[in-house]
Amino acid sequence: MRKSIVKVKPVKKATDRRQFLKLGGMGVVGAGLLVACSNDDNGMGMMPDPNPDSDIFDLGQGDLGVLNYAYALEQLEADFYTKVVNSFYANISDEEMQVLTDLYYHEVNHRDFFKTAITAAVDGNTDLVLPTLEFDYGDLDFNNREQVLTTASVLEDTGVAAYNGAGRLISNPGYLLLAGKIVSVEARHASAIRTLLNPGSADFAGDDYVTTDTGLAAALDPSVVLSAVGDTGFIQTPFTANNLP
Repeated sequence: MRKSIVKVKPVKKATDRRQFLKLGGMGVVGAGLLVACSNDDNGMGMMPDPNPDSDIFDLGQGDLGVLNYAYALEQLEADFYTKVVNSFYANISDEEMQVLTDLYYHEVNHRDFFKTAITAAVDGNTDLVLPTLEFDYGDLDFNNREQVLTTASVLEDTGVAAYNGAGRLISNPGYLLLAGKIVSVEARHASAIRTLLNPGSADFAGDDYVTTDTGLAAALDPSVVLSAVGDTGFIQTPFTANNLP
């Protein structure tokens, strides 16, 4: 099995981090984590392959791997918005405060849903559930409106592309239905943040996000998302994705 390895990297400074915020015409932000993604198309069984490095959690394979993958991204979004709403940037408008508060509640609900769903799927075996991740946003200024909204926009765009790319890996129709419901919410988030950044424009569905010739948004494999996510150092807890494409 061939694997691509993304080594643990320090949190990027803002000037460096911007270099990693574009991938295939869309922004991607994320984590300082160790990721090993398989290039093989694994089966959809619920049980993960044994992790050769027992000290580092592996997301698993099949539906379990996809659920843990989504759980990791939702943990990041929930943590980000928690920091945003606990100390709103200066001179925030009532509209922006309401939007960001709504997004906070949505992402926390998504995070908690995945933890519950995964725990149920593995019959309470917490060794198979991605642990609570630790985060470090480096010099990201949460009191700076542009930095907060730009990061939020990248996170939401990334979430949509991640769900779109993971859909083909899900075998359980119930999980696929729920993923479809969540990605539709993430897409609304992305549009809302883009509108806050550039009111009255067409950016809510810009051609950097929706391909003009197909009318479809990007769909990225876990290895692509996690590789880009690993370059900014937001997530400090290492984990692997040995069994996801």
